[in-house]
Amino acid sequence: MPDHFIDILLNTTFARSFIHVCMDTEKRETKEINKFSLLIVAVIVLVLILAGAGYYIFHQKQQMEGLVQTFDLEKESLEDEYNELSMTYEGYKFSVNNDSLVALLSTEQAKVQRLLEELRTVKATNAKEISRLKKELETLRKIMRNYVAQIDSLHKENTQLKEENKEVVKKFQQATSTAANLKKEKEKLTERVTLASRLDATDISVTPVNSRGKLAKKISKMQQFVVNFKIAKNITAPVGEKVLYVRIMKPDDDILVKSRGNVFAFEGKDINYSMKKLIEYEGEEVAVTMYWDIEEFLSPGTYRADIFADGNLIGRRSFELKD
Repeated sequence: MPDHFIDILLNTTFARSFIHVCMDTEKRETKEINKFSLLIVAVIVLVLILAGAGYYIFHQKQQMEGLVQTFDLEKESLEDEYNELSMTYEGYKFSVNNDSLVALLSTEQAKVQRLLEELRTVKATNAKEISRLKKELETLRKIMRNYVAQIDSLHKENTQLKEENKEVVKKFQQATSTAANLKKEKEKLTERVTLASRLDATDISVTPVNSRGKLAKKISKMQQFVVNFKIAKNITAPVGEKVLYVRIMKPDDDILVKSRGNVFAFEGKDINYSMKKLIEYEGEEVAVTMYWDIEEFLSPGTYRADIFADGNLIGRRSFELKD
């Protein structure tokens, strides 16, 4: 074979090999570029996902903060409404000239204050309790509207009586004197009816004592509460057997009881009592002593003893316990 033909053949084979090598190299580089491009796209997508998740979490946090602020404002508004209702009762108590109605207003105001204290201890996010206290407020407002109607009626009656009295004064001096006497008799009769409607507990004291019956100043030494009071003389009250109930309320408004089944009727509800005692009442003053054995944990704070008879709250006394 001629030499130049061999050279051509060698050159042609080399060229083909070189071309194949170049093509393989180009394919590998293309694959590497594609892989790198995909990696960049994946990183960008991941960054976008993380950014979106961060924004969503931030947005949810803002919404939660907004809700908590709304709950706080709602609770503050409800407290203001309770305070306003309490002040309304206080104002009417000074404007009403009827002892029976004043006593009823005082009782309702005490309810408002008790519910206000409950509200202050409730978390703003406790929707169930907030809703219950709203309903209680609406009930108290309805009762208040009923009292306002009675007070307005009394004011109208008083105004009418004053006008009539002016006319009577002009015409008949004797009639004026008679009307004044009748008014006094009416006030006396109203006072007697009020006294006859319920008993009255006076000189109330609650004394914590130790195992020897001596005054105990520290909670750890207290073994018993001695509750002393007097049922005041009332010759117009019905005589006979009377059941007296005492409720001892802890600072958290829980009642000291030996059994949750110990209840009595008060204002249409069955409520717990701590102690009860049967006495014979003949219209004269009666001294009463009751004992409560301390078997539960007591914390420092303000306690209260409420005394009931004939379905009425007839006395109340607060006392402090210290460590």
